[in-house]
Amino acid sequence: MSTDLLLVYCTCPDSASAETISRKLVERGAAACVNAIPGVSSTYLWQGTIETSEEILLLIKSSSAQYPELERIIVSLHPYELPEIIAVSLDRGLPDYLHWVKQCTEKPS
Repeated sequence: MSTDLLLVYCTCPDSASAETISRKLVERGAAACVNAIPGVSSTYLWQGTIETSEEILLLIKSSSAQYPELERIIVSLHPYELPEIIAVSLDRGLPDYLHWVKQCTEKPS
């Protein structure tokens, strides 16, 4: 079973930016819920140098319809020059929970 729902991954450098982004996404209806997982160690290549940073991982529950708004909000608020924004389609989940995500991210007509 395929849904139009997404799990979006985004890393943030600190709790302030993670909270600002999370609150704005939920406030605007671009996400139903955002989990912030601190203590993620990221190793990556940036501008020719291998970097390691402690980050906060956001797990964002949203919908395909809201993805453009979600991306716009993250890019506008994120302190990174190139924020990590990766969306994964949700194929399965507790039906009642998925229904709730869908309701939270639907714009009234």
